[in-house]
Amino acid sequence: MMRGASGSGSRWRCLHFFHIIFPTISLLLISGLADDPSNSKDVKKAERHDTHGNMIGIRIVIICLGLVAGAAFSVFLFKIWQKKKREEQHARLLKLFEDDDELEVELGIRD
Repeated sequence: MMRGASGSGSRWRCLHFFHIIFPTISLLLISGLADDPSNSKDVKKAERHDTHGNMIGIRIVIICLGLVAGAAFSVFLFKIWQKKKREEQHARLLKLFEDDDELEVELGIRD
């Protein structure tokens, strides 16, 4: 039972991390996309700034998607590891309780 408690603590820390990072990045994206230059004399500079702001926003989105994909892959590998470990423990349990023919012959229970 103790292992489950420490594992859930780690899960909560991970969720807490994402609850902090996701809104921060969202606010950065929103503020970057909301820039609306009001000066019309520097149109080329403003267009260049908008393009640069959009590129930064796209980079941030790509980085976030990469982080999410990496986290999902890590969870997938962890689940596979858990399943393999559970199967090994089950095999050890079956081996522990399997019939031991030699012991029965020695005790005279079976010929």
